[in-house]
Amino acid sequence: MSVHKVIKRVTTNTILSMKTKGEKVTMLTAYDFSTAKALDEAGIDVLLIGDSAANVFAGYETTLPITLDNMIYHASAVARGTKRALVLADLPFGEYQGTAEDAFKAAVRMMKESGVHALKLEGGIEIIDNIAKIINAGIPVCGHLGLTPQSINKFGTFSVRAQEDAEAQKLKADALALQAAGCFAVVLEKIPAKLAREVSQSLTIPTIGIGAGDGCDGQVLVVNDMLGFTKDFKPKFLRQYTNMYESVVEAASRYAADVKSGNYPNESEQY
Repeated sequence: MSVHKVIKRVTTNTILSMKTKGEKVTMLTAYDFSTAKALDEAGIDVLLIGDSAANVFAGYETTLPITLDNMIYHASAVARGTKRALVLADLPFGEYQGTAEDAFKAAVRMMKESGVHALKLEGGIEIIDNIAKIINAGIPVCGHLGLTPQSINKFGTFSVRAQEDAEAQKLKADALALQAAGCFAVVLEKIPAKLAREVSQSLTIPTIGIGAGDGCDGQVLVVNDMLGFTKDFKPKFLRQYTNMYESVVEAASRYAADVKSGNYPNESEQY
């Protein structure tokens, strides 16, 4: 029997036990109450309030503009719509890359004001002291390595990371450092599948892949991408399970036509 069928609320301990039992972890992003409620009912293990809200919700080119206040707003809505899934939120750019004390204060504010269960931070050894301070305060942290979108201006491209040996070796070291600091999981984004498998096998904590192949312990996608709502975004790793963009265009067009023709509302739709 799968782990998620015998528990009421997914916790960080559940996620760790899923790796031990060989059960894959499912994760999707969510940014609002209604979507969170539907994904929770579908049995998704982890709902991530990603700073990708800056892209798919607000229309920015990068994740950098989104603020802590913005993230708390979205995270609170998702937390209210969730009964079973573990709710995980990104700390946004600029809130944890400075001092450990600043990172701690941002983490505490997110936890207290949003009601999420854990936080995700991008980066490895460079911010390990900040991550450790947050974890030591009792706040669960999920790491994030590989293509880290908050560093896009440093990378200058969204292409696959860690293809060269030096970067691959650093990623391996970062993953072990995150585990040693107490992270309960780590997201691996857009790295070679062979490397992701090696990292996954080297860790006792689960890896969650996005564009990192089938060797990870779980997978995550941006929900707008998975649902086909982001019309022109079609990277190699993305599988669209429906086409919400076309469905919404069709439904809205039919509604507009019915209003224009006087067909809506009809007699049965009036008081």
